[in-house]
Amino acid sequence: MSTIEAYIMMNIKSGAEDEVCENLIEYPEIEEVAIIYGEYDAIIKVKTPDMKTLDKFIIEKLRSLPNIFLTATMLIAKQYK
Repeated sequence: MSTIEAYIMMNIKSGAEDEVCENLIEYPEIEEVAIIYGEYDAIIKVKTPDMKTLDKFIIEKLRSLPNIFLTATMLIAKQYK
């Protein structure tokens, strides 16, 4: 069975990074959660069975969290390690 994997970068309200990331680890779709430096504040690696499920996760779960202002989704085309 084919799966969809993606990295999603997020801008988070200043000071709420730890709280958001601690909440994100509870979602079964999320494999990794990290706070990062640079243009975005955090990144997650997501794995879903199909695009419809990924879309539903982003719209209904991720974007419903109050301290996340912006997301950028990068689909994984090919993974080496």
